[in-house]
Amino acid sequence: MQHKVIDAKDVVIRFAGDSGDGMQLTGSLFADMSAIYGNGLSTFPDYPAEIRAPHGTVSGVSGFQVHIGSEKVNTPGDFCDLLVAMNPAALKANAKWCKRHAMILVDEDAFDDAGMAKAGFQTDDPFTELGVGDRTLIVSPITTLTKESLKDSGMDPKAVLKCKNMFTLGMACYIYNRPLEYIYAYLEKKFAKKHPEVVEPNKKVLFDGFNYAANIQVIPNTYTVAPAENLPKGTYRNITGNQATAWGLLAASEKSGLSLFCGSYPITPATAILEELAIHKSLGAKTLQAEDEIAGICTAIGAAYAGSLAVTTTSGPGLSLKSEAMGLAVMAELPLVVVDVQRGGPSTGLPTKTEQSDLNQALYGRNGECPMAVVAAHSPAHCFDAAFQAAKIALEHMTPVLLLSEGFLGNGSEPWRIPSMKDYPGIKPPFVRGVLSEGEKFRPFERDSETLVRRWALPGQKGFEHRVGGLEKTHAGVLSTDPANHALMVAERAEKVARIARDLPELEMQNGPDSGSLLVVGWGGTFGHILSAVREIGDVSYVHFDYINPLPANTEEVFSRFGRILVCELNSGQFADYLRAKFPGADIRKFNKVQGQPFLVSELVSAIQKEM
Repeated sequence: MQHKVIDAKDVVIRFAGDSGDGMQLTGSLFADMSAIYGNGLSTFPDYPAEIRAPHGTVSGVSGFQVHIGSEKVNTPGDFCDLLVAMNPAALKANAKWCKRHAMILVDEDAFDDAGMAKAGFQTDDPFTELGVGDRTLIVSPITTLTKESLKDSGMDPKAVLKCKNMFTLGMACYIYNRPLEYIYAYLEKKFAKKHPEVVEPNKKVLFDGFNYAANIQVIPNTYTVAPAENLPKGTYRNITGNQATAWGLLAASEKSGLSLFCGSYPITPATAILEELAIHKSLGAKTLQAEDEIAGICTAIGAAYAGSLAVTTTSGPGLSLKSEAMGLAVMAELPLVVVDVQRGGPSTGLPTKTEQSDLNQALYGRNGECPMAVVAAHSPAHCFDAAFQAAKIALEHMTPVLLLSEGFLGNGSEPWRIPSMKDYPGIKPPFVRGVLSEGEKFRPFERDSETLVRRWALPGQKGFEHRVGGLEKTHAGVLSTDPANHALMVAERAEKVARIARDLPELEMQNGPDSGSLLVVGWGGTFGHILSAVREIGDVSYVHFDYINPLPANTEEVFSRFGRILVCELNSGQFADYLRAKFPGADIRKFNKVQGQPFLVSELVSAIQKEM
């Protein structure tokens, strides 16, 4: 067999195994290494939905997909070029995601009778049974080879088996010509202090896996993926959406001059935001892991009252519990950022799977007339800007803001160009200034004539004492049950949110002409998939919404230039219904998916072509 080194524009690798096989770490290392190399990058960690699924079963399979390219990459990829399957269940769960020319790497040692039975195979030939027998199969005794590699290491047998992922990572690095030095550095940094005894064994297994792949005769070709040339110049790092959200909030804290407080209760998949903020006390961040969701948001409201940039983080079920307190923040007109990292629902639903199904809850899920600004992040890196903008809106317009992320964004990663903070605008909260004239009384809900924003008076400011709470008040801050006053305050709070649109960027075409027969619309984390789909088709018009309430000021004008509007979203049509209510004259159609998984570019292409 003549070996070839092929220059590839992009490749997709999917690592899959049991939850304890280290696939998330393996995929993350491969991704980080590729980011440092300069590749375009998008990742998709896919966690099992079943908690503590039996070992070796399909329901317990954990996956991590990495898409690297020689230009900017917008999605983790529909199908993979290399599938690494650590056991029969991983093969069975993921074989359908292999391309026709894919390589499949499996641990031969795991394919015994017991493993095959647990995975539900009916024959002793899993590849033929799954219809992938014609792929390039790399069937290697990875467990045996790992044991042999570490036989003199002094590690106990269980610890040795945990190194199997490093062996497969070494093989993947050979196939795609990835340098091992980054992983060596990671292992030294990660384990040198607390577990120095595992550093050298893991490095050895990694190296041995690389050399093993280089010497076997079943890998026909290896591949190189050049660094991306179309990325803006700058210093990049690989970043997850949850990490970017935390850093965007820290940036807003710096630009506003306010300390950041986050009061939250841990919940999948939002917990990492709280954890990330907790390690940045040096930047003035204060965090509180509360006893429940309600306590979390109430501590944040208290922090807002005291003059902090107040944040609470959650997912869909937690958002339900926080709804009464969000209404309190609306009534008190205090700045608050509520981050909702969406997951499959309802109720506990699919905690580890992605969805966009909290939109109705974000828009309407509170008692009374209770409008809130809603912002949506569209990629892992964009979570930074979305969080910054959400905080800016909250602080400058004295309103709670709901920032929608998704499990796909929060756990996924992509290269992020580290920005200069001088390029970000200042944030100027409307604090009361000076002192009151003799005989003048502070009117806490008296508003700016242009923005309808009230002034922010902090506890301890002499002369600016005022009541806060959930009961209706007059402009003077006096409790009131007067019908006319209630109607006035309801209208003013709604109009205050509506006027935020004056500060928002207008809708811009992401692809295609400014007018025509069809406009494709998306919001949130569908951005990369829809963009890839319309570019694959060609000259198809596409706009994406980062601001949900209020909508950009030119939305109606943009819609008027198109005959049909196709809204693509990972729910049953919530944004489409919202747009139909706002623009009843527009011909708005739906394409939806509710499977706990992101769109495939191929299914979007098919749906869009049907509307053309």
